[in-house]
Amino acid sequence: MSRIGGLPVELPAGVTVASDRGTLTVKGPNGALDFVPHPEMGVAISDREVTVTRPSEQARHRALHGLTRSLIANMVTGVTKGFERRLEIRGVGYRAERGAAGVTFHLGFSHPVEFPVPDGIEIETPSPTQVIVRGMDKQLVGQVAAEIRSIRPPEPYKGKGVRYLGEVVRRKAGKTAG
Repeated sequence: MSRIGGLPVELPAGVTVASDRGTLTVKGPNGALDFVPHPEMGVAISDREVTVTRPSEQARHRALHGLTRSLIANMVTGVTKGFERRLEIRGVGYRAERGAAGVTFHLGFSHPVEFPVPDGIEIETPSPTQVIVRGMDKQLVGQVAAEIRSIRPPEPYKGKGVRYLGEVVRRKAGKTAG
């Protein structure tokens, strides 16, 4: 079976990639990440780049090809620079504060909401209305940010709640006096 295409991922200085029994390990200044690529995708590791190849031009193989290449590129970025998602809190009295066990959110409920910080994630609250989620695993950073947002998503009438920085919330007109 011949291999088609080659999508290379260039490795910056200080990043090493190793393969052991189908598991790809990317190590860099921030730590190490593991990934098991699809068995039909070919992953070749050379001196300063990783190349992904596919067995055929089928739509499924083309999709897996791009996915595998993107996941490896995200791992390289994660172990060098890392990823972050910024959230903002809007609403009178709504705030977040970092504690020893995690982050405490006061979002208009009758009780404060405790959010434990998972391993591999760093959460910072530079102000009571800002939350920054950082980590080297892009998927985990996005998942944690989505879980925090889901505690109190922005509502369409007043826009109160937790939203991503720069997120535009479509507002609805309320009842009219009549």
